[in-house]
This record gives sequence, structure tokens and C-alpha cells, in this order.
Amino acid sequence: MLDWLEYRKELMGRIGDLGKLSPDTLAGYQTLSKAGQKTGHLDAKTRELIALAVAVTTRCDGCITVHTGEAVKHGASHGEIAEALGVAIALNAGAALVYSARVMDAVSAHEAGKSG
Repeated sequence: MLDWLEYRKELMGRIGDLGKLSPDTLAGYQTLSKAGQKTGHLDAKTRELIALAVAVTTRCDGCITVHTGEAVKHGASHGEIAEALGVAIALNAGAALVYSARVMDAVSAHEAGKSG
């Protein structure tokens, strides 16, 4: 698949380059990223498990490599990570189900609006 460690290293370099060109953008992102730590409602491992589930739903490889490293660092087990990913899988299936219902509603609307 990918050399995740090398990819993370290269990604961090490119983000650093972007930060030099647009420091406020990077600073804003860092502020958002650190906001959850300040409340103390969730521990770091739980935040990283959520981040991994979101990384899957947003299809972000960079997020996957960064947050996998952090989840492992904070002691997340294979089972905990798999369960968090199961939530992401279920949510994506649920979203597809919801949007399928919307399609069927649109079909009904288009059929009702047809001119005879």
C-alpha cells in the first residue's frame, strides 16, 4: 500500500513548506487541533480513535498516518482501532442508506412532476 512512515515524513515537510508561505493558515489549524486537549473531557487515545474514524470517512491518507502514529503512541490497541474503524464503516453505510432514501424521494418528485 504505502510506506506510511516515509509518507508521514514527506507530508510533514510539505506542510512545513506551506506553513512558511501561509503561517496563519498553519497556526489556525494548530489551534483547532489543540482545542480538544484543553477541555479534558476526552483523553488523548479517545480523541485519536475518533480522528482515525473521521480520517476514514474523509478519505485522508495524511490524517491516517498522523493519527495512527498518535493512537499507537497513546496506547490504542489493534482491537480499539478496529472498533473505531467499525464505527466509521457503519456511519458511511448509514450515510449511503440516508442518501439512497433521498434519491428515492427525488425519483418520486420527478415522476410526479412529469408532464403527461
